[in-house]
Amino acid sequence: MTNNKAPEFPPDFLVHDDVDSVGVIVVEKLTAGQTLTGWVIDTDETITVDAIDDIPLGHKIALTDLTDGDKVIKYGFPIGRTVASISKGGHVHVHNTKTEKW
Repeated sequence: MTNNKAPEFPPDFLVHDDVDSVGVIVVEKLTAGQTLTGWVIDTDETITVDAIDDIPLGHKIALTDLTDGDKVIKYGFPIGRTVASISKGGHVHVHNTKTEKW
C-alpha cells in the first residue's frame, strides 16, 4: 500500500479505519491487473492496491495477505473470518469468508 493525502478524484474503494484489512469497491467494472486507489476515511489518506481479481461494485478487496482463519476487519471491527487464504488485492466475499456471527 502506498499512502498519500486525500484524493482529488473519486476513489475506486473506501476504507473506513486505518486498521481495516478490506476496502469496499465503489466503482463498476474493476478488473484484475488494475491499480486501484482507495480513500481511508479515518485518516483522510489515499492508498493504492493492485487488483488480482475482477471485483464487483460493493464487494471487498483485501488490503493485505489474509490466511485461512484470519479475522476480516472492516469499520475497525471484525466482521468475519476467512475460510481460505486471500492475497492482497484479492476479491473478498462469501466464497472465501464467513460471518463472525455464524
